[in-house]
Amino acid sequence: MAQAKPADKNYKVVAENRRARFDYAIESDLECGIMLEGSEVKSLRQGGANIAESYANVEDGALWLINSYIAPYDQAKTFRHEERRRRKLLVSRKELARLWNETQRQGMTLVPLVLYFNHKGIAKLKIGVAKGKKLADKRATEAARDWQRQKQRLLRHGD
Repeated sequence: MAQAKPADKNYKVVAENRRARFDYAIESDLECGIMLEGSEVKSLRQGGANIAESYANVEDGALWLINSYIAPYDQAKTFRHEERRRRKLLVSRKELARLWNETQRQGMTLVPLVLYFNHKGIAKLKIGVAKGKKLADKRATEAARDWQRQKQRLLRHGD
C-alpha cells in the first residue's frame, strides 16, 4: 500500500490579511523576501504577527514594509526588536522599477497579503498590487459572493 506524501513541515502561514481582498481590487501579486532580525524570526515561528494595518512603499530605491507588527520574543533579553519598525523587502531591481511605476504613475497601492515561511523555511511576504474599491464595488463583490454560495447550496441539496 502506497503511503501518502507528508505535508511540507517547513511551510507555515504566519499572518494573513483577509481584509485586503475585500477593500482592494488586487490586480497582481508578488512574492518577496523580508529582512528580519533573529528575535523577529523566532517570534514569527511562534505565530505572533499582524499585517492587517500595514502597507508597502517604494522609498529611496528600496521597498519597505511599514506598520507591520511582530510580537516581542520573550526569551530575547539583550537583542530585542522594535515591534512596529520598518522592514526592508527584497525584490529584484526590475520588479522594484515596475512597482515604483505602478504606485507613482498609476496610483496603485502595495498591500501585504500573506506572511509565511516557504518550503525551505525562509520568511516570505506576498504583496498585492491593488486599487482601492469604492463602497458600491464592495457591495457588488459581496453580492456576487453570496450568490455563488447560495448557488452551491442549491446544487448540493437539489432544492
